[in-house]
Amino acid sequence: MQSEINIMTAGHVDHGKTTLVQAITGNKISTHSEELKRGITIKLGYSDCVFYKNEKGEYNSKEGSEVMRVSFLDAPGHETLMATVIAASSIVDGAILVIAANEKCPQPQTAEHLAVIEAAGIKQLIIVQNKIDLVDEKQAMQNYEDIKKFLKETPYENAQIIPISANLGLNITYLIRAIAENFKPIEKEKGEAIFYVARSFDVNKPRTEVEKIKGAVLGGSVVRGVIKVGEEIEILPGIAMKKKEREYYLPLETKIVEIEAGRESVSEARPGGLVGISTLLDPALSKSDSLVGCVVGRKGTLPRPVQEVKMIVKPIKRSLVSFPPFTSQEPIVLGIGTATTLGFIKSQKKSEFTLELKKPVCVFPNQKISVMRRAQNRWHLYATATAV
Repeated sequence: MQSEINIMTAGHVDHGKTTLVQAITGNKISTHSEELKRGITIKLGYSDCVFYKNEKGEYNSKEGSEVMRVSFLDAPGHETLMATVIAASSIVDGAILVIAANEKCPQPQTAEHLAVIEAAGIKQLIIVQNKIDLVDEKQAMQNYEDIKKFLKETPYENAQIIPISANLGLNITYLIRAIAENFKPIEKEKGEAIFYVARSFDVNKPRTEVEKIKGAVLGGSVVRGVIKVGEEIEILPGIAMKKKEREYYLPLETKIVEIEAGRESVSEARPGGLVGISTLLDPALSKSDSLVGCVVGRKGTLPRPVQEVKMIVKPIKRSLVSFPPFTSQEPIVLGIGTATTLGFIKSQKKSEFTLELKKPVCVFPNQKISVMRRAQNRWHLYATATAV
């Protein structure tokens, strides 16, 4: 069965987000070779699990009566990967902000991730105070007070703060209970099906026999409507191609041959949770996340990709840095759905901007867009915007 809810883990690099998801689900999610080498999450990882309640009334992810099916998205904490976090926020219902008890609060990405969560309009949040096994009681209480101070005057000042040790599995059952009792799927828009691609794969092992080769696989989330096995779909803007050193995007059309949710095959997928779509496309087209940021829908139902976007910009309330005035052709990073693209300011009139995009994207009317600007030698979340 399909998961009911998507939950993103966020927080500063090395505060234990990936370890936490593993402690909850029992699944390892950092499998990218570069991630293993560097010890950080680079690409968006995800893992499904089922929450149960046993005869003693205890919550866990192993046995008892089923309570909830959950998909976790593990977002990177490194400052250079903030765009991935912003992309992830477009398909989540709630978030867990992980804060290490053995470091001063807030760390830079702790503050930025909270800003992303708020800017994305995510209302359901739990704070996890991790690594309590590395501090004494006095340090843990001081860190707790620092967290409360950090949350003050934000929409999350009354959010639950749960002390845990992900490495040792301490208090994980309390966290599962808090999620099961407090997080609910957000109501999704009605209409034609929209599926955001968050990962894409070639699942075939080397030397697979030709007749056993499986087509391209897309991982992501349905954000509107229903997709079904057997349907003809289009994938926009498609795959990046090159001709005479010029890059262009080739729209793709294919058929859904299988849908997997929670490691089970299902006949259809609705909003809620993460699913995998198997297609008839050449698997080479989907390897190494080459289709991330694409939008999937039934043929003829999606807006055509554009390389220019108009938007109304609203700066975030709690900016961490001071930004200079905008300049003509200033580069800006935009997060649109699960797509991240670079845009250049073409014109500006008060809060209305027109940007020329480096790569095409599908933009829906009134779609929320995240805006990042460069300051102090790195990218920072600057604003949210609405497409016009």
